[in-house]
Amino acid sequence: MTSPESTDRPYSAFPVRIGVQIQPQHAQYADIRRAVAAAEELGVDVAFNWDHFYPLSGEPEGLHFECWTMLSAWAEATERIEFGALVTCNSYRNPELLADMARTVDHISDGRLIFGIGSGWFEKDYDEYGYEFGTAGGRLDALGEALPRIEQRWAKLNPRPTRDIPVLIGGGGEKKTLKLVAQHADIWHGFGDAETIAHKHEVLDAHCESIGRNPGEIERSAGVGDKSPEELGKSLYEVGTRLFTVHTSGPDYDLSLLRDWITWRDEMNNQ
Repeated sequence: MTSPESTDRPYSAFPVRIGVQIQPQHAQYADIRRAVAAAEELGVDVAFNWDHFYPLSGEPEGLHFECWTMLSAWAEATERIEFGALVTCNSYRNPELLADMARTVDHISDGRLIFGIGSGWFEKDYDEYGYEFGTAGGRLDALGEALPRIEQRWAKLNPRPTRDIPVLIGGGGEKKTLKLVAQHADIWHGFGDAETIAHKHEVLDAHCESIGRNPGEIERSAGVGDKSPEELGKSLYEVGTRLFTVHTSGPDYDLSLLRDWITWRDEMNNQ
């Protein structure tokens, strides 16, 4: 394995960016909207929600709001930041409809949408809303079938998207997920320590090589949860991560850690 200290990676040319996942649980929408506005005011680069129907932590039947209707509101409520789902569940919507939804939000926001997508995993969502859960492999196969349909629909829509909408794929599966990233994504999002992320980057680079794609085209993203820049920033940066996303949950969205990451971003980009 390449040393986690190595920085001679083609995707290292991306600037450091900071994201925040404002988890839409245990809060009224007004609180969520205020958190997004505050994050934009602080200087965050990307704001994410998630695509679930129930909270993932805390009271399982607690307050919760739907992903894509919220993103359309964020398109109007924000001015500068990029935004999207971390990540959309492919299982919940017809791919052509999802492409049209994304194109519409792209236009509402004047081209600031990041199209995050994954295969889905939260069984309660499936059971409660009547979707077939199936198997992890089957859900990944469905994602592989959906991505070309989404791309083809974007090319047919009138009007077309304002730009080539950046596609973010989340997940670390080495045989299927990272192969889909090499084929379709502009951003890969994963989780783990520097050693884990470095290994995933190598696997992704190999998939890119096998199809003749430059791995430097794919921005590398990682969730840092509630960790500080001192804990994770340097180590993940040295293995090529450039988009770092913290999370915060309702009802009281605490953005203090986000401030620390934004300060660290500015220091890194001004070196």
